Amino acid sequence: MVLQQSVTAGKTAAGTKVEAKLRVATLVDGRVVPKNAVFSGEVVESTAKNGKQPCRVSVRMDSIRWKDGSATVKVYVTAWYYPEKDEQGQELQYGPPQSPKRTWNGQGQYPNPDSPAYKPFPGSEDKNKESSVPDTQASHTSNHRVLMKDVETTSGGDGTLALSSKRTNLKLDKLTTYVLASGDLLPPK
Repeated sequence: MVLQQSVTAGKTAAGTKVEAKLRVATLVDGRVVPKNAVFSGEVVESTAKNGKQPCRVSVRMDSIRWKDGSATVKVYVTAWYYPEKDEQGQELQYGPPQSPKRTWNGQGQYPNPDSPAYKPFPGSEDKNKESSVPDTQASHTSNHRVLMKDVETTSGGDGTLALSSKRTNLKLDKLTTYVLASGDLLPPK
């Protein structure tokens, strides 16, 4: 899920209401919850790092709602997340195509500007034609979860999960896909 607002240990007060959106359909308590379902909950604990005391933050989600239903849950944000990965779009080289055997040195025949392969700059094409912006680098969520560096998930006696870090104050941002769980997660395979 992706938080709809950022949560920072020590700055976001306990009791602050939070919402998050589900990135992919998932199974929760034996029920399929569709993509884009909205989780609602609150910050349970939020303390900043103080000397040798680690920072702690705990975010509990209590309910989920979607177009055709809702459910009551008790899940927590864990130290697991799905990082963004960069994917290459269209190559935007200026000049003729390059080959590994022979590179163009700026001499010789220059590409034909009327050729569909020649478009030196986005938007430089004929204004009477339909404008198209070339594909550029985009980021997508990885298929594999990873553990936050220098962050531990601790379980309380009452079943709560909290994130803690001895190195820095944790900030859960609204651009990252986090993993929710009702208990500690096992390492990925």
